Amino acid sequence: MFERFVALGDSFTEGVGDDDPDYPNGVRGWADLVAESLAAANPSLGYANLAVRGRLLHQVVAEQLEPALALHPDLVTLYAGGNDLMRPRPDIDGLAEAYDEAIGKLAATGATIVLFTGVDGVADPVFRKMRGRTAVYNEHVRLIAAHHGAHVVDMWAMRALRDRRMWSDDRIHLGPDGHRTVATAVLDTLGARHTLRPADLPPAPADTPARRRNENLRWVRTHVVPWIHRRLTGTSSGDGVTPKRPTPEPVTPR
Repeated sequence: MFERFVALGDSFTEGVGDDDPDYPNGVRGWADLVAESLAAANPSLGYANLAVRGRLLHQVVAEQLEPALALHPDLVTLYAGGNDLMRPRPDIDGLAEAYDEAIGKLAATGATIVLFTGVDGVADPVFRKMRGRTAVYNEHVRLIAAHHGAHVVDMWAMRALRDRRMWSDDRIHLGPDGHRTVATAVLDTLGARHTLRPADLPPAPADTPARRRNENLRWVRTHVVPWIHRRLTGTSSGDGVTPKRPTPEPVTPR
């Protein structure tokens, strides 16, 4: 039974895509769902979420590692590197070295650690092009986890996450069903008792070339153009955003 859960990372862990105005930063997400499930069994659980959207791996390490260590968690989740993989020429080996060093410091505390592989983007014509670099990143994650005795939630193997309905409109962040599916996988990986179930979606409706074209055009206008603008201007979606739960606090199960 865990007493103090600290979640580190970027938008994936902050909960972007699972909008809920009743939660800090206006998002819920898989980490909150995990904390709520753990708190149902242990009301004394303290939960902190230091993740901030838009952060690159080196920023996650620089901004969140030492604060996390200072909180003395016995459960830590960490996913970082996804934003790096979207850059034109990521140094994946360099990312892995920094990741390994950070996980080593967390593991030295004796905390249970959960890491994640990246999702297989084979079903998306854009993210399919990142498939090779994501696979290399994933192999590093598996080696790092084995080296430090960490658990791995293998999202690459979760075929349900290939369904676009698991994702928000921007196709980058999980939607509510995706977050719930990942939360279930995390709890199962930890061997925790819980009542969550992964999303069970009905068969997808028939698609047509015209519908795909219209959706792609809308996606480019609504999400890709602003993303490119941020890259060109050196801004981030996380500018001005602070961790939604900077200190461990009790969780009220919903």
